[in-house]
Amino acid sequence: MEAGNLQGGMLSKTWVVSAPGKVILHGEHAVVHGKAALAVALNLRTFLRMNARDDGKVLLQLPNIGTELSWDVVQLRPLLAAFPDWTGSEPPAPEQLEKLKEFVGTAGGPGGIHDVATVAFLYLYLSIAAQSGVLPSVDIRVWSELPTGAGLGSSAAYSVCLAGALLSACGAVGYPLGEGQSLARWSAEELDLINRWAFQGERVIHGNPSGVDNAMGTWGGALRYQSGKITPLKRVPTLRILLTNTKIPRSTKALVAGVKDKLLKFPGIMEPVLASIDAISQECEGILEAMADGSSQEYCSVLEELVDINQHHLNVIGVGHPSLDCVCQVTATHGLHSKLTGAGGGGCAITLLRPDTPPSVVDAAVRDLGRCGFTCWETDIGALGVSAHSLPSLKADVVKILNGV
Repeated sequence: MEAGNLQGGMLSKTWVVSAPGKVILHGEHAVVHGKAALAVALNLRTFLRMNARDDGKVLLQLPNIGTELSWDVVQLRPLLAAFPDWTGSEPPAPEQLEKLKEFVGTAGGPGGIHDVATVAFLYLYLSIAAQSGVLPSVDIRVWSELPTGAGLGSSAAYSVCLAGALLSACGAVGYPLGEGQSLARWSAEELDLINRWAFQGERVIHGNPSGVDNAMGTWGGALRYQSGKITPLKRVPTLRILLTNTKIPRSTKALVAGVKDKLLKFPGIMEPVLASIDAISQECEGILEAMADGSSQEYCSVLEELVDINQHHLNVIGVGHPSLDCVCQVTATHGLHSKLTGAGGGGCAITLLRPDTPPSVVDAAVRDLGRCGFTCWETDIGALGVSAHSLPSLKADVVKILNGV
């Protein structure tokens, strides 16, 4: 197995890939109990630039977490013995992960974000290389607009970008960007392969993920998740939101356990609340598909009502937090409607913005939320999934970061 030239032109090749984050619009916690959840792609993106090299080295740079690593292909080649043909279904084997942890020096420990990101990269790089018969010599730099650990799918966007770039480099999928194009996407069949490999990356990072985050990063738009089944929505409008990070850490595991305890203690109270959250998800799904026809303005007030109702339900089941109440109260003074997204107990909130919400209103809300110590982004939901780009077509600040300037 050799490093180097693929498809005749790898040594002069540059790949640029991006993938979106995600937010849960409705269905948090209810989804754990068999109800529907709606996830939407968040247009805060992770960007990857990969350059082919001719010196037999593999470089990985992750400036968000201050990581810069370099290996020789000859160092990595012995690890391939742990990566036989993959059928596409089985999770990463414990012995594979242990071997990679030993290689990066974290065996026996939980590993921090640097270590987990490194092991996930090596797993995808070696697994995909084992399928293609080539260990590519590449320089990879990944940077994200997404904060880590905020429930916004940052690890999945990382895995999706790596899968798209490495599969393209190894020839398992084509690189869709043609001469003169600024943006392109893979075929549905190729996206399915990217998604399956990205799910493997998520398994390395999280152990037993649902698959929602990597599906969102791959396909974009919106999807319904219920009882393990992921169904993309066929038509999705792009909606403006304000995303607020309260910066309050929380334990998803503890919050999920708390809801379960309440359900066991008060089934007659909790089951109807969870059923109502399920009904909100289903109502919202129908509205989003109707809005995709272009008549979005008339539905905005209904979406706002659903957001308010669901936020109250989430407080009832015990996953609210004073910081999230603060977001709702502050944005309400500006005529805006907010709810938590994800696990709750802190973390992030989303605020709906109508198409005609004036910039002055958004600026005032951001100012007041900033005074509370929160960080805000105005962005879109319903964004494109994983995409290939020409580097000059990206925003100037992203280009500088990807070029290491």
